[in-house]
Amino acid sequence: MSVGAAQLAAIGDNAPLSVPARRHMPELSVVVPVFNERDNITPLIGEIVAALRGKVDFEIVYVDDASKDDSRDVLAQAKAATPELRVIGHVSQSGQSTAIRNGVKAARGAWIATLDGDGQNDPADIPKLVAMRDASPASIKLFAGWRVNRQDSGSKRWASKWANAIRSRLLRDETPDTGCGIKLFERDAFLDLPYFDHMHRYLPALMQRAGWQVKSVPVNHRARGAGVSKYNNLNRALVGIADLRGVGWLIKRAKRTDVREL
Repeated sequence: MSVGAAQLAAIGDNAPLSVPARRHMPELSVVVPVFNERDNITPLIGEIVAALRGKVDFEIVYVDDASKDDSRDVLAQAKAATPELRVIGHVSQSGQSTAIRNGVKAARGAWIATLDGDGQNDPADIPKLVAMRDASPASIKLFAGWRVNRQDSGSKRWASKWANAIRSRLLRDETPDTGCGIKLFERDAFLDLPYFDHMHRYLPALMQRAGWQVKSVPVNHRARGAGVSKYNNLNRALVGIADLRGVGWLIKRAKRTDVREL
């Protein structure tokens, strides 16, 4: 049973979170983490439904990261009008990587599409990613969005360009844009990856470490319609230094071998 308005209120009062049983198994789960995005929630849900309804069996899993605005009330209203929508909520703010992971764990689909909750990713790109998956080898477990025409400030584009260049040189993940929120990946492959805060920025390298292939796909990118960004260039740079060292260590310590039943 999905989390309703009363249950969301209880979660806000530190009640234990109950994850729905995986009864219906849609082909695709769209996971959207949000924190204080009340004005972007309803338009984005409408776009997801318009892009996917009638084309693929899907569900939408919103993960509210303990928003301080009325995002949970907006989500409860949207859930009443959208049968595909499910909502889970964090008891305390835990960050985007944790929100994505909890959304994936709660998801019922074998494949996951992720979107940022600010509306800058275009849900119309999801069918393109699904079609590319269907035409690609099974060894590709991650289709990563690539924002070729980024609609952000000059400082953000500059910082992202340098961060991507440094990350690519050190991790050799051959991915031009790991920060893009729209991605399509296999649920089981994702849940097999090592978990840590900010891991969502290193999914290509982590997937390759696990022995899978990754494909970058050009996608649309839009200006933020409402609200404010939750990140700045300085805090991203500071945590990025430690993260790069940690992911580099994980890659060096990885061991893989084929397993056969005897």
